Amino acid sequence: MNQGRKIRVLVAKPGLDGHDRGAKVVAYGLRDAGFEVVYTGLRQTPEQIASAAIQEDVDVVGLSILSGAHLSLTQRVLQKLKENGVGDKMVLVGGIISDPDAAKLKEMGAAEVFIPGTSIKTIAEFIKSKFGS
Repeated sequence: MNQGRKIRVLVAKPGLDGHDRGAKVVAYGLRDAGFEVVYTGLRQTPEQIASAAIQEDVDVVGLSILSGAHLSLTQRVLQKLKENGVGDKMVLVGGIISDPDAAKLKEMGAAEVFIPGTSIKTIAEFIKSKFGS
């Protein structure tokens, strides 16, 4: 991350999940907390998400997945980020995710998993703690 600029966060909805209210709440909340936020909209492919992460020069990729396909979609996004030379981006995952699946997501490379009800403050503090802000 460049010093002196806001932390840039991409909020993405991979897969066929059509529910984006939570993703929008997180996007607006992080913006209000001082982050620069890019929201990609619904039904993004892992390739589109990786491409957007590169084009927008983001520091964090946040995936909102409510379809139950969080393991496969997160794995594919992480793979596409690595293939495109940006595998060092912080990846966060949000959704209705069991503790065992959250552990698997972290083993894959997700920095953290947030479930419904997590406060924006908690998410913002987690991100800031990783960037020394």
